[in-house]
Amino acid sequence: MEQKQKLLIGSWIQALGTVIAAISSTPSIPKMDEYSKSLDFIGNTLQATGNALEADGEEPQSYGRIGNQIQAIGNLTVISGLYLNEENLSIPSEKFFISGNLFQALGGVVSLGSEFGGGYNFYAVNGNLLSATGNSLQALGGAKKKAGEINSEAIITIGSWIQAIGSILIAIGISKEQEGKEKYGMPPSY
Repeated sequence: MEQKQKLLIGSWIQALGTVIAAISSTPSIPKMDEYSKSLDFIGNTLQATGNALEADGEEPQSYGRIGNQIQAIGNLTVISGLYLNEENLSIPSEKFFISGNLFQALGGVVSLGSEFGGGYNFYAVNGNLLSATGNSLQALGGAKKKAGEINSEAIITIGSWIQAIGSILIAIGISKEQEGKEKYGMPPSY
C-alpha cells in the first residue's frame, strides 16, 4: 500500500472510530451497558489502527508521524483500561482513560507541527485543534468522574463529539490534499 493510501485510509478509519466512541459515551442514545463498552472498545481500536496507518503514511521523522504515534499510544492506553475494567482487576481504569486522552491530545498538538512546515491545510489544522480540545475535555471529564462530580459524563460526551468532528475534518483535509495532488500535482491551500 502506498504512503498516501495509508494516510487517507487511516484518517477515515480514525474518524469512524471517534464517531463510534462518541456514540458509546453519549448517555441519551439508548443502548445497553454491555454494548456501550463494546462500542468504546471498537471505537478506540479503530482510532489506534487509523493513527498507526496515518503514522506509517507520514514522512519519517515528521511531526505528523510522531503525533499519530502518540495518539495511537493514547488509544492503546484507553483500550488497556477498558480491558482491565472488563476483567474486574483492581486497577482503576479511570487512570488509563485520563492518561490515554491526554496522550491523544498531545499527539494532536504535535501533529500540528507538520501543518506549518509546508502547505497550510485548513481542515487538518482545525481538525487537530478540535481533536486535542476534545481529548482534553474527555480527560477533564474523567478526572471529574473519578472525583465523583455529577457533570463529568456531560463533559466526556461533549469532548468525544468535539474529537469526532476534529477527526472528520482531518480526514476531509487529507482527502482534499490527495485530490489536489492527483489533479494538480501539488496540495492546494484551503
